[in-house]
Amino acid sequence: MSNQTPYRIKTISEFHHLRGLPPPEHPLISVINVEDISKFDDNDPKIFIYDFYFVALKRNCDVKLKYGQQEYDFDEGTMFFVSPNQVFGVEHGNNNTEKRSGWMLLIHPDFIWNTSLARNIKQYEYFDYSVHEALFLSEKEESVIDNIIQNIQQEYHSNIDKFSQDIIIAQLEVLFNYADRFYHRQFLTRKITNHQVLDRLEELLSSYFDSHDLVSKGLPTVQWIAESLNVSPNYLSGLLKVLTGQSTQQHIHNKLIEKAKEKLSTTALSVSEIAYELGFEHPQSFSKLFKTKTNVSPLEFRASFN
Repeated sequence: MSNQTPYRIKTISEFHHLRGLPPPEHPLISVINVEDISKFDDNDPKIFIYDFYFVALKRNCDVKLKYGQQEYDFDEGTMFFVSPNQVFGVEHGNNNTEKRSGWMLLIHPDFIWNTSLARNIKQYEYFDYSVHEALFLSEKEESVIDNIIQNIQQEYHSNIDKFSQDIIIAQLEVLFNYADRFYHRQFLTRKITNHQVLDRLEELLSSYFDSHDLVSKGLPTVQWIAESLNVSPNYLSGLLKVLTGQSTQQHIHNKLIEKAKEKLSTTALSVSEIAYELGFEHPQSFSKLFKTKTNVSPLEFRASFN
């Protein structure tokens, strides 16, 4: 992504204006047909920050959102989620709009304020995913999502009354719960890509634990691992939990215990020396973690080999 200053869009009305659309029917929520958006100009901003939630499903679009390099391997609709204050870039294609379709859902935080969704929206971790970790929908899944979007649109098209917000909030929660379900399916079905991530994770941890980085830098962080694998921390942990039942932090600890057992069983190093080589300032912290993971102390483990 370039060093260009991000262009901040504060309101849904401002987004409509920028994209050549009529003013929104509701100032705090809007569903936009991708086909209605005017062609992009070379002078348009390339990097954005929105002050609202942005959910979209695109098909055959000539616009790519810049978050990473992973290749898409599904031909069906691609769905992605952006939360307020996320920085993302837009790369314009050749403006061939003949077949492009899809929708965008814009939700201002004020719309969900003081509702159950305001309390629960952080549980939908995919809002912290990168767009190259988008949700790839089957035709059947796409139909389910499209129906919910139509319900939301029809509700605010109607005369707004005291029930409208509650009904739309309920539809949004259904939408996000389905997205959660479909992401879970994706972790399981995108086997080749996801198992490549697992392989790369194993290689990364092995290389790190075999180097001097442990002494100089300490244990690798979840953030560092995710960045090295070119995925977001939440996506990586979600993927690992589905495929292995363990979080990224647990994988780090597993590798740590594996190396500790190797040193305890094959060297004469003291527990303090091993703790230092594994990146611990205090041997007590190492011994406590080892016993938590193995139910025996380092010395008890070593004694079992004598």
